[in-house]
Amino acid sequence: MFKILDKYILGPKMHYVLMEAPLIAKKAKAGQFVIVRVREQGERVPLTIADFDAKIGTITLVFQEAGKTTHLLAGMNKGDCLLDLLGPQGNPTEIINYGNAVVIGGGIGVAPIYPLARALKEKGNKVTSIIGYRSKDHIFWEDKMKAVSDRLIIATNDGSYGKKGFVTDMFKELAQGGEKVNIVFAIGPAVMMRAVAEMTRPLGIKTVVSLNSLMVCGMGMCGACRVEVGGKTRFTCMDGPDFDAHQVDFDLLMKRLDTYKNEECTCQK
Repeated sequence: MFKILDKYILGPKMHYVLMEAPLIAKKAKAGQFVIVRVREQGERVPLTIADFDAKIGTITLVFQEAGKTTHLLAGMNKGDCLLDLLGPQGNPTEIINYGNAVVIGGGIGVAPIYPLARALKEKGNKVTSIIGYRSKDHIFWEDKMKAVSDRLIIATNDGSYGKKGFVTDMFKELAQGGEKVNIVFAIGPAVMMRAVAEMTRPLGIKTVVSLNSLMVCGMGMCGACRVEVGGKTRFTCMDGPDFDAHQVDFDLLMKRLDTYKNEECTCQK
């Protein structure tokens, strides 16, 4: 059993959970995730590791209520225990000194962007972070992102905080300013990652996305998390979650992500 050491609400249907998980924390790196099971008859769902501390043996999970499991997890409290917590899963993000790195996070995708930006900064990169939210009410971790960024740009869809617009609008302004960007990392909704990929493609900027495909086993056996990258089938759990954005078939990815939309809507009622 894995104990919840702290838990609170970050924003509308967004939750912060600090888990006691010393073995996972010891090996965790930016870009990896865990498989969570709340109860005996529950499903297995992937959640990205938003932070980790090997010294005190904790990992941080940030999630948004969507399906049944995240609703159950949202109802748990400090002191409660998860039945299963498997990880770290997936391949860590490749962190080297690229030079000028831009990290782009949308919505709940800001959480996994944080350890990535921190790791890039530690490697000597100049880090520009562009983070976007629906509104001021949805903003979280501004201070944490500022601490690991040379420059932080915040956008909200409605203009209630920071600059009005989408993260793609902010990146477009940056690119048009003539600044040389060596690499872009984007994490967020599939539609956002696709938009970023289409912007960087003609500019010839290497772009890496972390795919949030449906997942069941998390060990490459069930095939539920398959995606098409460069015309070949890949498994997010074993081959990813990071992929070359310019090779990803986002249309297929988004169709597969809609598979259980009706069930998720029913769960939220």
